[in-house]
Amino acid sequence: MNLIVRIPDDLAQRLSAGNVDLARRALEALVADAYRTGRMTKPEVYTVLGFEALDEFDGFLKAHGVYEDYTLADLDRERQALDRLGI
Repeated sequence: MNLIVRIPDDLAQRLSAGNVDLARRALEALVADAYRTGRMTKPEVYTVLGFEALDEFDGFLKAHGVYEDYTLADLDRERQALDRLGI
């Protein structure tokens, strides 16, 4: 799907200052919001944004102020897995 967003020229110029790809910036904002609200999954984010590595995804979340829920149970599960691996 193609999406056309109409914004005033002066605003578009300010938003794209420094050779920022405004279309990419808009896509990332839309995807970040969709992921934050549970309307997109991690694999969908990878696909839509073309990520190939976990650090790209983590950096994307951090850059957009999106933080995944991480509970004490998650920490305990990971700690147990590391213990089983001898790490």
